[in-house]
Amino acid sequence: MNRLALGLLVVLAPAPALGADWPQFRGPSGSGVADDQKPPVKFGPKENLAWKVAVPPGASSPVVIGDKLILTAFENNKLFTICYACADGKELWRADAKATKIEPFHPTEGSPAASTPVSDGKTVVSYFGSCGLIAYSLEGKELWRYDMPTAVTNNEFGSGTSPVLADGLVLLARDLSKDSAVFAIDLATGSQKWKAERKYQSAYSTPLVWTDSGKRVLVVPGMTTLIGYDLLSGKELWAINRMAAVACTTPVAYKDTLVYAGWSPGGADFKLPTFDEILKQAGDEKLGYLTKEGAQKTAFGNFFDNNDPNKDGKITPEEWAINMKVLASGENRAVALKPGGKGELAWTYTKHLPYVPSPIVYRDKFYLLKDGPLLTCLDAKTGKPVYEAERIKAGARYYASPVAANGHLYVASLDGTVAVVAADETEPEVVHAVKLPEPVRATPAIAHNTLYVRSDKFLYAFAAKK
Repeated sequence: MNRLALGLLVVLAPAPALGADWPQFRGPSGSGVADDQKPPVKFGPKENLAWKVAVPPGASSPVVIGDKLILTAFENNKLFTICYACADGKELWRADAKATKIEPFHPTEGSPAASTPVSDGKTVVSYFGSCGLIAYSLEGKELWRYDMPTAVTNNEFGSGTSPVLADGLVLLARDLSKDSAVFAIDLATGSQKWKAERKYQSAYSTPLVWTDSGKRVLVVPGMTTLIGYDLLSGKELWAINRMAAVACTTPVAYKDTLVYAGWSPGGADFKLPTFDEILKQAGDEKLGYLTKEGAQKTAFGNFFDNNDPNKDGKITPEEWAINMKVLASGENRAVALKPGGKGELAWTYTKHLPYVPSPIVYRDKFYLLKDGPLLTCLDAKTGKPVYEAERIKAGARYYASPVAANGHLYVASLDGTVAVVAADETEPEVVHAVKLPEPVRATPAIAHNTLYVRSDKFLYAFAAKK
């Protein structure tokens, strides 16, 4: 994701081992939905808290496989995959990724442990932009590794994509500042099945495997694009252009269609300030370039270093123009794809789109969560609004994506607020909200009738008391 932009703002996967598991980023099939589960509606540090344990830093979401919960973390300049017991949060094992070099990342907004692991119920696979893919048994034994060069993203923000599984393949979309590609790796052996080179630069979305009229398609969001690849060969099948310049969100399968929404600054609904305007805010007009000290006086904030490519302590008009060109290349919109393998659109929608949080389809409604916080609900089949940009009583900014179960959406914000919103209503009603002491940037998991929330310091398990 372009960090300048953030600074200016503030699958069908294999069936999990248990029906109640949460095996990948956004759970079963990458949908974010576990409607057979009944996590508590009311919870907090003193209500329906099953357990709470300290965890090392990281932005990856937890996955739940049987009686184990697994996440990744970054501590003491090392990258780990860590397994906890679902019953009480006890740490069962941790495996060092043994990365020789840590990828560049934003110290407060990013993390080299941002990618969520994935599991088929027997094997768990972690991805680190610093070193590649590593497979472990559920007991923590390393099975194989697929080494990759250290990732470098635009503006050195860090990796964001997570791997997914389908048909015995580990699928990874690795869009970087150069050498972007999609990989298909054999889950059993760690050998490469295919690799599709991509001309696009940095993106942070997790792909989705979609069954389109019986054909398995890997859908990969990217810079200004949404592309479908044949799952068996990696051949490009179709491409949707005129999408958001910065791809952070994940597609969702809905019945026989696929829906996707993306947004980034620079589109028609968010004009970025000019360089002269930024210089004036910073008090750097006489210098003719932006200084780090001056940037602190602007919405640019602490994203200066990520946008100073040669690290000379100044951002010139030329460097600014490069960033603006990238952002101006996209078009912000939500789309629904018809089945049939041609990439044809069923409907589009262009307002109130999410930046980082992925949209969710729940009970035939398509929900979009935008910083504010503003919640929009569309009919998933037609794209027609049920309600638009309704302000809800929750935190203002979001990196975590909404998840859903038992008639409710669960949304977690960067200020630590976790809110529960009633679904299937003509307007959003927050039926419960609690503010945790720490920020929440990882998407929560729902499994075994429990809501698992990872904050910047702790892992919480909320379950209704029996």
